[in-house]
Amino acid sequence: MSFPTQAQIVVIGGGIIGCSTAYHLAEFGAKDVLLLERKKLTSGSTFHAAGLVGQLRTSANITRLLTRSIEIYRRLEAETGQATGWKMNGGLRLACNPERMIEIKRQATTARSFGLEMHLLSPKEARDLWPLMDISDVMGAAYLPTDGQANPTDITLSLAKGARQKGVRIIEDMAATDIVLKNGRTHGVITEQGFIASETIVICAGQWSKEIGRKAGIAIPLQSVEHQYLITEPCGAPRNLPTLRDPDRLIYYKEEVGGLVMGGYEPNPIPWALDGIPEGFHFTLLESRFDHFEEIMEQALIRTPVLATTGVKSLINGPESFTPDGNFILGEAPQARNVFVGCGFNAFGIASGGGAGWALAQWILAGEPPMDLWPVDIRRFSPSVHGEDIFVRERTLEAYAKHYTMAWPHEEYESARPRKTSRLYATLAAKGASFGSKLGWERPNWFARPGSDPKDVYSYGRQNWFDAVGEEHRAARERVAVFDQSSFAKFEVRGRDAAAALDYLCAGEVTRPPGRTTYTQMLNARGGIECDLTVSRFAPELYFIVTGTGFRTHDFAWIRRNLPAGIGVEITDVTEQYGCLSLMGPQAREVLRSVTRADVSNEAFPFGTCRMIEIEDVTLRALRITYVGELGFELHVPGDGIERVYATLMQAGEKHGIADAGYRAIESLRLEKAYRAWGADIGGDTTPDEAGLSFAVRKDFGRNFLGRDALIAKRGFPLARKLAIFTVDDPNVVLLGRETIIRNGEAVGWLTSGGWGYTVSTNIGLGYVRRAKGVGDEFLASGEYRLEIAGEEVPARFHALPLHDPTGSRPRG
Repeated sequence: MSFPTQAQIVVIGGGIIGCSTAYHLAEFGAKDVLLLERKKLTSGSTFHAAGLVGQLRTSANITRLLTRSIEIYRRLEAETGQATGWKMNGGLRLACNPERMIEIKRQATTARSFGLEMHLLSPKEARDLWPLMDISDVMGAAYLPTDGQANPTDITLSLAKGARQKGVRIIEDMAATDIVLKNGRTHGVITEQGFIASETIVICAGQWSKEIGRKAGIAIPLQSVEHQYLITEPCGAPRNLPTLRDPDRLIYYKEEVGGLVMGGYEPNPIPWALDGIPEGFHFTLLESRFDHFEEIMEQALIRTPVLATTGVKSLINGPESFTPDGNFILGEAPQARNVFVGCGFNAFGIASGGGAGWALAQWILAGEPPMDLWPVDIRRFSPSVHGEDIFVRERTLEAYAKHYTMAWPHEEYESARPRKTSRLYATLAAKGASFGSKLGWERPNWFARPGSDPKDVYSYGRQNWFDAVGEEHRAARERVAVFDQSSFAKFEVRGRDAAAALDYLCAGEVTRPPGRTTYTQMLNARGGIECDLTVSRFAPELYFIVTGTGFRTHDFAWIRRNLPAGIGVEITDVTEQYGCLSLMGPQAREVLRSVTRADVSNEAFPFGTCRMIEIEDVTLRALRITYVGELGFELHVPGDGIERVYATLMQAGEKHGIADAGYRAIESLRLEKAYRAWGADIGGDTTPDEAGLSFAVRKDFGRNFLGRDALIAKRGFPLARKLAIFTVDDPNVVLLGRETIIRNGEAVGWLTSGGWGYTVSTNIGLGYVRRAKGVGDEFLASGEYRLEIAGEEVPARFHALPLHDPTGSRPRG
């Protein structure tokens, strides 16, 4: 094949992800796709993958992607004529202690919520499916009959053959050495043989992706980690033996030619290629580390005694790329237009490959993902944090070590901390704050009582912070509380066209005169909610945007990417320039009034307004807004002034019973008001109408805004789903999210959020009720509801209005 000087789309990397992406690009109509592989197809890490294919994840859409993989693998061999080694032999997961049994029961409920077949089995039933194992310590198991396994090399070559049949050019032994950008957009690829002009570049280069991205200023947070598994001689394993995961022993199995493949996730993983991947590393394995594998082997001998008398063919040690949160990476890089990424598959690249390529190809061609893929979106990372090798390495090794440990509710990572802190960090720590980590920021989750340890003790029941959070919750409801929310992402939008730009981007009415704060959504072309934020107009050409900590990269990139061409506006990230104190509760105005000369009466400073005020000679931006359902003010304090402002507020609030409060109190407070959380209750797949946020959408559709046409079109049809509020009175029940909603005996959806309401003394869940014929108020109100929780159904009550101050779902002050 002659050297190509140009291609519309260049895919870098010939492993399963690159080949799947190229295959699907051609399937969806792309005519000029070129795949470059530095050596040979599969020669990076695909060739030594174990090949287990599981489906269930904590996200419905990521589960859908993995199910899509199986749909593709089932038909691929017939389509291409190339063997795949695909075998739908099912998958077993064991539980060997009471807490793990609760976990797999909750996973079974999640599977039901997502429409995935999953069965809970007794130990004997599990052994009937997997006769080689000892079950003396097994309490139960979960079985997914549609899981399976594949031959990683064969299935990749089948995708490559299918891609070629559809017109994709694949060139091996041609390394892409650099990416060329022009005015922040893709211009082309530099290879060992010359330059290839291209409009779109897709980085699917596995472990090499990080360095390729870095050359173009794109942060791709990956760390290569050694991963070992052994292959045995034949030992009587039936050919239809399901895959087996035994997380309490940190091990997994699959059948291989009558023998077993057995590997695991050790608690002390070994990072690889700290100084870069060696030249010539292809179809290469690392030296086996029998001593390091000993812990895994000891566990396997207990579970499968037959291994003691079975020969070992080989101990495979192959490095794979892992990420800081255990999820893979997809999407358009926020630093450059038309540079897409698909990598970091954390040793489940074969399970994800078909579906990930299917989704990424559509994302490339349409400019947005085919569904909400936030859990794997590259914009969930912060370049300033996740561009640091030390942070990425430490956090990724912790994530690897947790691959099979208990997935506790509310669990926090411990490594690479603290990374970013508020100026109040030491002060709050001294007052008993227990911190969580979000996008590198330390944030107070809750405050321990004097003499108590400010450390989470995890369980599936009420955790040790439950009562302390209740006190913080009641302080905000009954008196006044202060929340350090300095980690809020904050942007300034300036310029002569600032109002016009935001008028186009926001579904709400943001062109009102200076001094107004608007709670609004920004929508995608499908009418889905891409951003959920507040927009405050401080001057005719100055807006101040506040959004959630974890959405900083996503929202900033969304705004920049969707600004109308040629518009006179500048957007700046000012997150670190401002701390934030949220003063919330019935006595908030009295406290604020006593420390400022500004008129903060309701007449002068009503809800939904903003103004500059002064406290202790510190001039700050004050917003009258709330996310807890009480009178409240967000105080955005520049520079080091936050320490003085905080001390002044605490002193003035002492007579009003002021208290420090954290993010877990915010969660319970917002659930009582049914305030939505982006990434849980709302996202790119949900419209404001479905989410009950129509009040936040402008009434005048005469002026165009992004997503307007989709909203208009959808309003001509019944809602296929609608967010609803449910309660469960039994205090022994714990709602976490993903519990199945059952209406009149039929599963109709799942909870997107769950928790305890301390004011109303009940469990609260938010979730979408779904029906193809449409979901209206009468349909919601007329049903008899139950929730499935860990395999058990419990009675639930539907509520049409928020439980606290049920006058509607608008934030109030």
